[in-house]
Amino acid sequence: MKRFLPLAAIGAVLALAYLSDLGYYLTFDHLRAHHQIMVDYVAAHPVAAAGAYLLLYALAVAASVPGAVFMTIIGGFLFGAVLGTMLTVTAATAGATLLFLAARTALGSALRGKAESWLGRMEAGFRRNAFSYLLVLRLVPLFPFFIVNLVPAFLGVGLGTYVAATLIGIVPGTLVYTLAGCGVGSILEAGGEFSIRSVLTPEMIAALCGLALLALVPVVYKRFSTKPTS
Repeated sequence: MKRFLPLAAIGAVLALAYLSDLGYYLTFDHLRAHHQIMVDYVAAHPVAAAGAYLLLYALAVAASVPGAVFMTIIGGFLFGAVLGTMLTVTAATAGATLLFLAARTALGSALRGKAESWLGRMEAGFRRNAFSYLLVLRLVPLFPFFIVNLVPAFLGVGLGTYVAATLIGIVPGTLVYTLAGCGVGSILEAGGEFSIRSVLTPEMIAALCGLALLALVPVVYKRFSTKPTS
């Protein structure tokens, strides 16, 4: 039963988030009503504010609480482009790693045993190019973030590979939303509305897809370089 304790703790955090109506706090209306209080607190207690942001963001990612994108925007609004990106990438990687370790400890071996045939074939292919595949999944949001956090735990991906691919892969997207957060202040002052959909423009999506294709280059090269020549 001990191996299920980390997963149970994550579940408790998720339940607490829903019971506390966390969704209301992760809205533009709430930010509009309380943004000056938040700005003043960061100015008066920069270290404590950064620490609180790191902890809350990591817990939110570990518990798969919806709203990570909005929290990233808040990070840019409160801490600026450089520090906001660094804090968010660190917190997101830490939270994803906690979920990865909890899932691998509690469920990894059990699921592998029940689905040994098809999971074994998938695991062999994934592990050969784990870093490139994970990098693609991090760069392009093809699947929900928590799914990408969990699946590698069931496919035997090493911790070092998982952390490195997560850390590198989430930087571009995080930077985009953090920069968007840097402009939220002027929108609030003008009394305008902010839409998360306006951040991911077609040009930005194309750029992320281009990075993902670059991440697949080692996989393609390895595939063709290992083919026997006639």
